[in-house]
Amino acid sequence: MLSNMTLTFLYIDPGTGSMLFSILIGAAATLFFLGKAAWIKLKLVFSTKKSTPTDVAFKKYVIYNEGLQYWNTFKPVCDEFERRGIELTYYTSAQTDPCFEAGYKFVKPEFIGEGNMAFVKLNMLSAGLVLMTTPGLQVYQLKRSKHVKHYAHVLHAPSDATMYRLFGIDYFDSVLLSGDYQKTDIRYLEAQRGIKKKELTVVGCPYLDTLKEKMAAIPAETDHTFTVLVSPSWGPSALLSKYGEKLLDPLLATGWNIIVRPHPQSKKSEKDMLDRLTERYKDAANLTWDYERDNIYSMKKSDIMISDFSGIIYDYTFLCDKPVMYVNAQLDLMPYDAYDLPDNGRKIWQFETLSKIGIELKEEKFDNIKEIIQKASDSEELAALRHKAKEEAWANQGTAGKAIADFMIKTIGE
Repeated sequence: MLSNMTLTFLYIDPGTGSMLFSILIGAAATLFFLGKAAWIKLKLVFSTKKSTPTDVAFKKYVIYNEGLQYWNTFKPVCDEFERRGIELTYYTSAQTDPCFEAGYKFVKPEFIGEGNMAFVKLNMLSAGLVLMTTPGLQVYQLKRSKHVKHYAHVLHAPSDATMYRLFGIDYFDSVLLSGDYQKTDIRYLEAQRGIKKKELTVVGCPYLDTLKEKMAAIPAETDHTFTVLVSPSWGPSALLSKYGEKLLDPLLATGWNIIVRPHPQSKKSEKDMLDRLTERYKDAANLTWDYERDNIYSMKKSDIMISDFSGIIYDYTFLCDKPVMYVNAQLDLMPYDAYDLPDNGRKIWQFETLSKIGIELKEEKFDNIKEIIQKASDSEELAALRHKAKEEAWANQGTAGKAIADFMIKTIGE
């Protein structure tokens, strides 16, 4: 029988275990790649043919989708490649990705696993251009393959490109933007960090194009009750984590319909908090929890939205043209690229714009929230500012898929 001391020495903490697993996966991938390279060289040496060798694994155009929530971003691009009859390889980490059921002939979907399993495949990829929403290329486990000619990152929100974790887009060859305003801060960080300039191309926001079509198909309610949508970001500075019952109790007391749509990451990172709130309000007849993949159903039902620093504010503003309220949660920007901007990122576009198009809700006013919402009139001035923000942040409305396909084909053509 092992002694307690022996068991202590055999214990590996979760963080170390995760690191060792990543090292083992990386080592296995390296050995596989080296073996594959050696085998190809041997075949070339002993081949009697004098023709130029080709890489049979080479894919000209590749999309990588890390999760179901990004299908709306890639769908317009897939549709455009299918329409043009150009083959596109679509790697996904979602087993139930809608791409499998889309009936494409030229778009070839393939499930490549999640996390490290997917990264092993991607790190050995041979391709012309790889398009992804996943940040952190060459920072974490996802590495640049020397057999990929071009890595393109497409932004999946009409907000600032610097709101990724540190170095999120530094090592891509290009970044596809939703609006021209996003260029300035990217160029600032490139100069400050002494890194290579990326190609910056404004293509629009493909997922907003997708959601706009879907929302138009939702029938209007016949018997509507005033509805408030609470849709925060996640993390210690986010609305539900920071305020929770302090906000939801007075909202429920209004008697209005309240929809709470937690951020998808909350289910993974803040499960205890969600479990506590779900138990507290399990008997509340006028509260609904929304975990649907698409946010458009709750957005269409609601009359006003309360959020924090979440990018959903702009989805709601641009798609619904309804008033938004925000609680200034004082997000800690230190882990984000924005912190390296002047004023530590406090004057980035999305914060400056939110102060113009949104109505700030202060914590000390939570108890009077019904009166505050009733007085939150949708003025012509607010509507005009919303329209201005939409024009700045959502270029090529309805045609982002075409713009992205054009970019990919032009880039590899060159």
